[in-house]
Amino acid sequence: MTLRERLTATDDSRNTQPADAEPANHAYHDLKKNMHQMVLDRIDLERLKRLTPEQFKHELGLLVQHIIEEEHIVLNQHERHDLVLDIQHEMLGFGPLESLLSDPSVSDILVNTFNQVYVERRGRLELTDITFHDSAHLMKIIEKIVSRVGRRVDESSPMVDARLPDGSRVNAIIPPLAVDGAILSIRRFSATPLTVENLLRFKSMTPPMVQVLQSLGHSKINILISGGTGSGKTTLLNLLSGFIPANERIITIEDAAELQMRQPHVVRLETRPPNIEGKGEVTQRALVRNALRMRPDRIILGEVRGAEAMDMLQAMNTGHEGSLATIHSNTPRDALARLENMVGMAGVTLTPRAVRQQICSAITVVLQVTRLTDGARKLVSLQEITGMEGDMIAMQEIFCFEQTGVDAEGKVVGHFRATGVRPRFADRLRLFGAPVPDSAFDPSRIFE
Repeated sequence: MTLRERLTATDDSRNTQPADAEPANHAYHDLKKNMHQMVLDRIDLERLKRLTPEQFKHELGLLVQHIIEEEHIVLNQHERHDLVLDIQHEMLGFGPLESLLSDPSVSDILVNTFNQVYVERRGRLELTDITFHDSAHLMKIIEKIVSRVGRRVDESSPMVDARLPDGSRVNAIIPPLAVDGAILSIRRFSATPLTVENLLRFKSMTPPMVQVLQSLGHSKINILISGGTGSGKTTLLNLLSGFIPANERIITIEDAAELQMRQPHVVRLETRPPNIEGKGEVTQRALVRNALRMRPDRIILGEVRGAEAMDMLQAMNTGHEGSLATIHSNTPRDALARLENMVGMAGVTLTPRAVRQQICSAITVVLQVTRLTDGARKLVSLQEITGMEGDMIAMQEIFCFEQTGVDAEGKVVGHFRATGVRPRFADRLRLFGAPVPDSAFDPSRIFE
């Protein structure tokens, strides 16, 4: 069937089956797939490599228009524009994903095989009408994403973490591990990080909490951010990093570089997986150790998940104050227990009490962020580590979010409040010139 005949079939299906768009969608996919192949057959890739992206895009558009005229494909102006745009996305971008990546309301893109794509908007999952041609088409997009950051994905290495140029986090898993076909998950990050004003408007925290966080960042206090998957740990880490003075040298260490630092003096380090021979791996622990030789004022660890926990605690205890890290956990107390277990993974011979003393002297504040049942993300607890009581780490809560119920629309109802405890770090804030008024800790002030 020629391209013109395929388009005729598309038009007929639209006229005869207005309630069912499946035939039209399949015909358009075929049209686009054939057009893409014809462009590849005719295009001079060597010449186009010398063009700028904008010139390449323009030349590509002209070529598609020429093929449409040559093949006598009947399209109106709107359809021509869509087809040209789709081909440009295939050649220069990430194909069907481009429309979702350009939508600022999309926070997650979840591709469950080639014919099912979900997105998350405002904390809710939605099924989209976007599909790929077939499994091979999806695999090509995955390979394009991971190859841009020097990663690979194949049967010998069927899982991969990567990132997009805008910092969005990507995870892909392919057969034989993924039984039904390749799976792609993209955690979006906006081009402009969320600001304090954004989080206050979303009611993710309160003005007194922001005031305390700003002072903590300025006063070089070590902070551990705890939370579950998708709870907003990295968003809060970005926010806290914005409170660090511009004259300090910051080193970030991540599995996939995604932090959006705004200071002028930032060094970004990223782990490296082993190659096909199983060699060349660079772990977070190796990067933390190397960072200590790079004269950092602060070390920011994207996520602590293994033996690097020991080196992070050592760094916090030996002059690198004001360091930040995130950890997967459901409560502040669980976060410390997980940290203790990770220190054991480093192979050091320490008693549980000695490990807890290390944690107690290294970390001052634990922040707990949670994604609630309605999709809202909130800073639900700010706790201070006050010392050791026997063999246990003592903590006191400074701010909390108390859920009181759920309304008729499924939205969580609750309020923020201070517990009335004046933190011990308040004196340090004052010494660093960033005091917080006692009114910030007034338990009678309720924020809905």
